[in-house]
Amino acid sequence: MHLDLASLCSVRAFASAFLREEPHLHLLINNAGVSAGGTTEDGFSLAFQVNHLGHFLLTELLLERLRSCAPSRVVIVASSAHRAARLRLHTLGSPAPGPLGPFQDYCDSKLANVLHARELAARLRGTGVTCYAAHPGGCCGSDVKQYVYGGWAWAWWCITDTQRLSLEVMTILCRCENIETSEGVPLYVTGVAQVKIMTEKELLAVACEQFLGKNVQDVKNVVLQTLEGHLRSILGTLTVEQIYQDRDQFAKLVREVAAPDVGRMGIEILSFTIKDVYDKVDYLSSLGKTQTAAVRRDADIGVAEAERDAGIREAQCKKEMLDVKFMADTKIAESRRAFELQKAAFSEEVNIKTAEAQLAYELQSAREQQKIRQEEIEIEVVQRKKQIDVEEKEIIRMEKELIATVKRPAEAEAYRIQQIAEGEKVKQVLLAQAEAEKIRKIGEAEAFVIEAIGMAEAERMKLKAEALQQYGEAAQLALVLDALPEIAAKVAAPLSKVDEIVILSGESNSTMSEVNRLLAEIPASVRALTGVDLTKIPLIQKATGAQA
Repeated sequence: MHLDLASLCSVRAFASAFLREEPHLHLLINNAGVSAGGTTEDGFSLAFQVNHLGHFLLTELLLERLRSCAPSRVVIVASSAHRAARLRLHTLGSPAPGPLGPFQDYCDSKLANVLHARELAARLRGTGVTCYAAHPGGCCGSDVKQYVYGGWAWAWWCITDTQRLSLEVMTILCRCENIETSEGVPLYVTGVAQVKIMTEKELLAVACEQFLGKNVQDVKNVVLQTLEGHLRSILGTLTVEQIYQDRDQFAKLVREVAAPDVGRMGIEILSFTIKDVYDKVDYLSSLGKTQTAAVRRDADIGVAEAERDAGIREAQCKKEMLDVKFMADTKIAESRRAFELQKAAFSEEVNIKTAEAQLAYELQSAREQQKIRQEEIEIEVVQRKKQIDVEEKEIIRMEKELIATVKRPAEAEAYRIQQIAEGEKVKQVLLAQAEAEKIRKIGEAEAFVIEAIGMAEAERMKLKAEALQQYGEAAQLALVLDALPEIAAKVAAPLSKVDEIVILSGESNSTMSEVNRLLAEIPASVRALTGVDLTKIPLIQKATGAQA
């Protein structure tokens, strides 16, 4: 439940709400404490009011409930700083002057806590309610807080305490069941609220003090308790008709009443709407029965009057319809006659125009046919030209194809053959040159051989001549005898191929003449073969001379 000790009105509101909703109280711990300077809305020092006056008022307002629930206990958290206090009765509760004023106010408030605990314990002795003042002990640190909204800040690891608080919109469903209105009718009301924590610096600080360390559900529960409390209190001041017939006004009233309380928590009510209102005693349904019956009655009367007026109007309409129908039939007949006349005139005109149009159509058709034929001829000419162009291009393509497939390969083949022929020619020339060189070398060798043989033969002939001159006829006879086998072979050579020779001699017998001829030819043959002149030999001279 919300409680702001810096506001005495908030303390009283809290106490009233608590006493109304909670029947028991066994332990009250006055734990809140601040050391900051400043003044509250009630005009007191902030430290003195929060630490002492707020606790004092709260304890007094709840004291009877503590007594009724005895045994019970009150614990006031004080401090050893009360030893530095200097209570000034004429300025009690006012901010102390000077730079150490806030610390002095804190010390004074703690002394007031101790005195309050002692006096309360004395007054409550024997009632079952005990009271204590406790010193919690000292700690190092600072109570200065830094609130960061939508940004960032530095934090010391393991030293700075950082906590997060969600600023998202929270949807809260409020249900009040069996709550009596001002007329004593129990109602069940369901409302939906949209709330969020405000981001203004002062209000955000308040919200952080209230809700840091709590999750979203805890915040929802706090706001839910506040809204349901106000919803119950407002339901008790309104009638069923006011609640049911003007839900928007009812929701607006709840929002206006609850807004200040939740605002002091740093929370803003964005919207609040009444979702459902019903009861279990059929009051709402009975409330609507009278209105429903009146509406049905008025509806039946309206239906009857409408049927009556409809019958009268229907009769009038039928009469008007017959009059209009008669006039319409008359006009239709007149219109039909005029239509037929006009139709005949139109038909005659149409026929004339149709005949003219037919003739014009045929004439124009002939002209168009002539134009079409002319166009067709031109198209054929163009097609023929295109075909000629295509054929010319085809011829060019074929020529190029022949060049590529026949002429070029033929030229390549001719060039190849030419190169082969050139190579063969060079080969033959080289072979001929080699052969000529060979023949020349052979000729030179043979000439050298012939020359050597000739020289040897000449030497031999020279030696023979010298021998012939030396030996005379004996040497010549030896040469003849050496040559006779060869001479015989020469003479017998033609006869070697003859099996038989028959010499016939008649009146004019020439056998002897043939023999003489042979003998005359032998010296010449021997001379040709051997170089020896047989005619100089006496024997041969005798034989040839005897034959002569």
